[in-house]
Amino acid sequence: MWPLWVRLGWNDILQRYRRSTLGPWWLTASMAIMIVALGVLYAELFKTAVSDFLPFLCVGLLVWNFAASFLTEGGTLFIGSESYIKQVKLPYSVYVFRSSWSKLIIFAHNFVIYFGIILYFQLWPGAVALLAIPGLFIVLLNGTLASVLIGMVSARFRDIPQLVNSLVQIIFFVTPIMWKPELLQHRTYIANANPLYHLVEIVRGPLLGQAPQLNNYVAVGIITAINAGVAAVLFTRFRSRISYWV
Repeated sequence: MWPLWVRLGWNDILQRYRRSTLGPWWLTASMAIMIVALGVLYAELFKTAVSDFLPFLCVGLLVWNFAASFLTEGGTLFIGSESYIKQVKLPYSVYVFRSSWSKLIIFAHNFVIYFGIILYFQLWPGAVALLAIPGLFIVLLNGTLASVLIGMVSARFRDIPQLVNSLVQIIFFVTPIMWKPELLQHRTYIANANPLYHLVEIVRGPLLGQAPQLNNYVAVGIITAINAGVAAVLFTRFRSRISYWV
């Protein structure tokens, strides 16, 4: 039923920015301003060249916002589709793919910031940038699985979205987005123990011309397996109750 969830996902974006002149480009404009402002400031604080830190921050924030949106908005995955679930019998996957598709669209039009950054600093990542494509697919897959899990639990326990939002804010500051892992020196295990760091790195590294390390892919493989296993078990066990919980 892909024509249905494609249209529903596109309609979600249209409704969110209805009667707005720039529409979703407001997100792109605000993010571009934030990236430039924080990039210049933190480059000075960390005594790092702006040409080196700004692309790092740009890609990191783009991928982080994409991945984190699955967590922060996952709580409304089924709750937000209550009217559909209670009136029309559709596969739950329609609501899942609808949500993931709309997030992918937003990421795509925010991605123009990256092209602006590399053109300004005259950077060229080379053929290794192609590794970002499967990396992005893995992030999308894990985000989709996480949103299914969070969406189900949130439908049953309505305090979960607030808890997840608080945790995401904390995780943001302990994830190498606004700072580089090298700053930890001999305590890099702090970054390596963070699952979101590896998910971000398999996309950010190639876009900056650096192939991800083996430990990044190993960690992502383990994360994906656990994520898929937990989501599959809970969805199989409780899918029949979702319509009552919402």
